[in-house]
Amino acid sequence: MIWNRLVLLSLVAAVQLAAATHGPAKGWLIIIGGGAFQQDVWDRFFELAGGKDAPIVYVPTAGDADTYGDTSLSNIRKAGATNVTLLHTRDRKVADTEEFVEPIRRARAVFFAGGRQWRLADSYLDTRTQRELQALLDRDGVIAGSSAGATILGSFMVRGAVSGNDVMVSPDHVRSFGFLTDSAIDQHLIVRHREKDLIPVIDERPQLLGIGLDEKTAIVVHGDEFQVIGPSKVFIYTAGHEPYTLQAGDRFDLTKRAPISRP
Repeated sequence: MIWNRLVLLSLVAAVQLAAATHGPAKGWLIIIGGGAFQQDVWDRFFELAGGKDAPIVYVPTAGDADTYGDTSLSNIRKAGATNVTLLHTRDRKVADTEEFVEPIRRARAVFFAGGRQWRLADSYLDTRTQRELQALLDRDGVIAGSSAGATILGSFMVRGAVSGNDVMVSPDHVRSFGFLTDSAIDQHLIVRHREKDLIPVIDERPQLLGIGLDEKTAIVVHGDEFQVIGPSKVFIYTAGHEPYTLQAGDRFDLTKRAPISRP
């Protein structure tokens, strides 16, 4: 029995060693755990975008409404943004058109609001919209997302079942955008008592790095590193190991899957 356990751990270690979790080589991701996050997160978003007057695209598609108006921009404008364009569709054919993606081509940053991550996948995955989001990163732009908008930035989608977000893995929705490769991102972790939910997901898929974010807390990702900002915790999950937490100021090496510094 002990021998079998050692063999299993060796196999897990080999898979993890071969796995490669990377953020964007150019550009930045700001991955937020949801909730009413504070001005420090917005300020980092604006800083990386080039200022509060930079052209920003706001995507509310994860929400449950069919249409969105100017009022949905109230929070980002209250935070200080002065040049925001609303972008939304549930029609993949529309999302694949030149006209629809034109605001992304002019933007310095994109923000994905919360809701249900499967709606973002159904609308934008494998469309011209997704390709233009990658092009935004390639020109040193910023993509941020909160709650569902955080999960969609990883590669493996958790809580993607249309029936409800208590289902961790839905066969119909397992792909996210993949801007953070080989990763599964969960959110609202402590507030909704989700601390253990990623453990079986990652144990069954040892190539993935699990990242769970509590509300009001974010990671800022560039290349093979991220840094934590916000008042609560970020949980790290790797197969065969107990999860551990990071907090504001901590930096993490995505390649080594290990903390860099812990003030």
